[in-house]
Amino acid sequence: MNILIAPIVVLLIVALIGVSLSIKVVTQYQRGVLFRLGRVVGVKEPGLALIIPVVDRLVRVSLRIVTMPIQSQGIITRDNVSVDISAVAYFRVVDAVKSVIAIENVNAAINQIAQTTLRKVVGQHTLDEALSETDLINANIQTILDSATLEWGVEVTLVELKDIQLPESMKRAMARQAEAEREKRAKIIAAQGESMAAAALGEASDTMMAHPLALQLRNLQTLAELGVEKNTTVVFPAPMMSAIGELGNFLARETAAAQGIRVPQTTEAALSPPPTPSAAANATNGDPTNGPDLATTAVR
Repeated sequence: MNILIAPIVVLLIVALIGVSLSIKVVTQYQRGVLFRLGRVVGVKEPGLALIIPVVDRLVRVSLRIVTMPIQSQGIITRDNVSVDISAVAYFRVVDAVKSVIAIENVNAAINQIAQTTLRKVVGQHTLDEALSETDLINANIQTILDSATLEWGVEVTLVELKDIQLPESMKRAMARQAEAEREKRAKIIAAQGESMAAAALGEASDTMMAHPLALQLRNLQTLAELGVEKNTTVVFPAPMMSAIGELGNFLARETAAAQGIRVPQTTEAALSPPPTPSAAANATNGDPTNGPDLATTAVR
């Protein structure tokens, strides 16, 4: 009896080992490439997969998107500026069979080709283009990588430039350029403000010419604003100064007439305002000989 039990136990153990070796589980994000005697016989979908021990071999391939950083590369741009640029690439396997039989290590291969492509594409652009047209550079790198990796069953979904390191001298030059650009914009804005202010003052002057009292009201408002604070400023409005001058001329003429002093023609002309052309024409009827005697008028 004991002799029969030992072989049965051995057979059970061998059967359990065989079952454990023949049962494989493929997760949802994987595909199983089945090799039978070294040849690909199919792809196992997610779930429970049965294989023949020793004869079959199942290689699981992940279909999830892989994030691969591209280490910083020393690149010389088209305008001979040395920069260090790092990037990041996102790819995923779309054909499990090709990713296993077409290339040995797909991650290492994509990393190497991404570095060389990054240097090639950025080297074809100037520094300004590399800083401002990153979307175009990313699209070009992705297109070149896709053309090479699709043969490996891999699709590059996205490539992004992550960091651009500039030399210190270039940073200082760009800072001076940015400062000059800001100063230019400030001067343009100031000039536009002066132009708008001049236009507004022109419109205000036209309004004051159409309404003479507006200028007087503006003078009174200015005097009121000056009188708000305690100061010793004395302001004489322009109309008052002209009135004082006319009053002085009148007193000088009356004093000369009372004393019987004949005022010279030049003095009288200086003391009295010149007549308007219309008034002179009416007084002489267009004939200078009909005008009054200046000496008689001055004595009287």
